[in-house]
Amino acid sequence: MARVYNFSAGPSALPESVLKIAQQEMLEYGDSGMSVMEMSHRSKVYESIINACEEKLRKVMNIPDNYKVLFLQGGASSQFAMIPLNLLNKTNKADIVLTGVWAKKAYKEASKYGEMNVIASSEDKTFSYIPELDESKFNKDADYFYICSNNTIYGTRFKNFPETGNVPLIADMSSEILSRKIDVSKFGVIFAGAQKNMGPAGLTVCIIREDLIGNAMDITPTMFDYKTHSENGSMFNTPPTYAIYICKLMLDWLDEMGGIDAMEKINEEKAATLYNFLDNSKMFSATVEGDSRSIMNIPFVTGNEELDKKFIAEATKAGFVNLKGHRSVGGMRASIYNAMPLEGVKKLVEFMAEFEKNN
Repeated sequence: MARVYNFSAGPSALPESVLKIAQQEMLEYGDSGMSVMEMSHRSKVYESIINACEEKLRKVMNIPDNYKVLFLQGGASSQFAMIPLNLLNKTNKADIVLTGVWAKKAYKEASKYGEMNVIASSEDKTFSYIPELDESKFNKDADYFYICSNNTIYGTRFKNFPETGNVPLIADMSSEILSRKIDVSKFGVIFAGAQKNMGPAGLTVCIIREDLIGNAMDITPTMFDYKTHSENGSMFNTPPTYAIYICKLMLDWLDEMGGIDAMEKINEEKAATLYNFLDNSKMFSATVEGDSRSIMNIPFVTGNEELDKKFIAEATKAGFVNLKGHRSVGGMRASIYNAMPLEGVKKLVEFMAEFEKNN
């Protein structure tokens, strides 16, 4: 069996060592006599798995004690409704920065429940940069301030986060969580779909400051109230048990790699390797410039659609898969999440150099 280099934006590559542990434990976890997929989420054995997952996440992200960790379902997209339903509870107003499709979807959903103030937008240049923020436009009475910290489709990220004072900063970190050091205490809520850096699809992790729980709107469905999940230890209903188990294995692997500090250095080196090639290439070019560049998702183009197609086809044959860019942007995109080894990026660059020479 030959494993490919998988540059998918998500669900994304998982470390081979994690997959091998899951393979070994597929039929029987420990001495339980059953697979994790078969066991009751109320059992002592599974309780030890979910507790260990939370404990490890708290350790690697240095999550303060006054934050709850919730393991939810519904994808990050369900948070677009959960956040306003739970947090638009004082002035019924919130600030938001539009930096891509996912922020726009969050804006559209939240606008059903309150007044959303667009602080800045980069839509004028197809979301290819992070706009400068004018703090004089910030609403000091807003119920929250919302950003998508890393934009999977467009390859941009907030290098630095806005200072919002007493207004809770909310961040969708789906495509960069665990990739760089983050001061959790600067945020009111951090949420992420697991399928980029934390495990398989089906799990959404929400890290929420305790004082933001318990003030949901009267119309909030029970399953969309953070209090429901906080009071029941993410066990109000059956959680995504197997995805949480894999998340725990991913956190163990990250710990073995040296934690987030070490992973951030590796990710910076991977990104620099690809950006340096793109910046010096006569055929390929990056679509994002300066400090807006993501270290997780790197879009690039040749400037010729037919050549783009040829490159994607030949790259796929050579074992570099899922490099096609999002339909709204075109071109190519290499998603180089934590599990993508530096070797994979170096080999991609070698392939790109050879393709350029031959075309």
